Amino acid sequence: MGFSSLGLNQYVLNAVSELGYSEPTPIQRQAIPVILANQDVMAGAQTGTGKTAAFALPILHQLTECSAAQSQGQTKPAIRALILTPTRELAQQVYNSFVGYGQHSSVRVALAYGGVSINNQIKAMRQGADIVVATPGRLLDLIYKKAVELGQLKTLVFDEADRMLDMGFIDEINRILKFVPTDRQTLLFSATFDQAIFALSKTLLHSPQLIEVDARNTAASQVEQMVYEVDADRKRELISHLIGARNWHQVLIFTRTRHGADLLASEMCKDGIKTQSIHGDKSQGARERVLEEFIQGKIRALVATDVAARGLDISQLQYVINYELPHIAEDYIHRIGRTGRAGSEGLAISLLSPDEKWMLEEIEVLLNTRLPQQWLPGYEPDLTKVVEVSRKNSRAAQKRRAKQRAFGDDTGSRRGKGSGKRKTK
Repeated sequence: MGFSSLGLNQYVLNAVSELGYSEPTPIQRQAIPVILANQDVMAGAQTGTGKTAAFALPILHQLTECSAAQSQGQTKPAIRALILTPTRELAQQVYNSFVGYGQHSSVRVALAYGGVSINNQIKAMRQGADIVVATPGRLLDLIYKKAVELGQLKTLVFDEADRMLDMGFIDEINRILKFVPTDRQTLLFSATFDQAIFALSKTLLHSPQLIEVDARNTAASQVEQMVYEVDADRKRELISHLIGARNWHQVLIFTRTRHGADLLASEMCKDGIKTQSIHGDKSQGARERVLEEFIQGKIRALVATDVAARGLDISQLQYVINYELPHIAEDYIHRIGRTGRAGSEGLAISLLSPDEKWMLEEIEVLLNTRLPQQWLPGYEPDLTKVVEVSRKNSRAAQKRRAKQRAFGDDTGSRRGKGSGKRKTK
């Protein structure tokens, strides 16, 4: 079943065909007809499964005729669709997708995110747009400067809603909702579902159609996952060995902190692996230059934090390495989803030090599977350290459980406690 069977108009079908897409993915096949029927949607889809097109194509279909009518009777279109994303990189990716899919229509798309001058964005908004792709903070800046008016909005999209909650955007979202009509279509897309997402959906959506194309909170099936146990002070050495000995190129490496990303990149360069880092402390221009060099193969490895890497879409990326496991289990799914995109195969390696085993346990609970663990010859962990850390972790776990029982909480949900504390501009 091709895209023509989904009820999309010829403008959109021509663009899809020219971009080389012939068959819709499962999320596109299920979501597009529902969105065209003007229903609210709550959709769960792994990264790399074509979820952007799942909402972009029907939105462009709906706006094509409306935009054509406006071009005859008005000089400035009104904003009919708003797509909110958690990061600048994802905003750029979604914007580029709308531009590509809408190349044969007269629909106008505008982009707004922080980290760059607001003046050009104000100018673009005042010239008019049918669709706006924005991060929450910068959108509010534009609203308060009266550069954006959302009174005629028809469709509101929350892309990667789980990440918005993790990054603490709920206050911004609530403020934005005060400026949009209650009579609208709302689409919520998320790679992971939990209680916080379902609670958010109840405040945003009206009788939504729930669409899940895979088992909830699962990693992409085409990504091979492997865990290497290694001492923390030998992780960098092991990464450089893997990249050099196996002649890997375009390797995306995750750390938990910005300082850690810079330090790891610097040390890997000393190992002879051309490496750069990307994170929120770098300017938008610097991040774009580094990313372009990585895509072009001018640098071999890119070290990123979770915030900076969300939205990176490199179709041929084969290797992802978790230098450190994430504190939030759901971030693991997003990290390894950077590889194995659009049906391609990928390899995700996690380096596990003894003090991180509780993080691995939470990831395995989320995935409902055990990840294969092994020692790499020459990099076996020091067993005396493993025993010592195991004892410390056992005592810490006992204290956590005792505290949970004292407060009547047996869930031990770290995600709930940490949710909403991280934020980026």
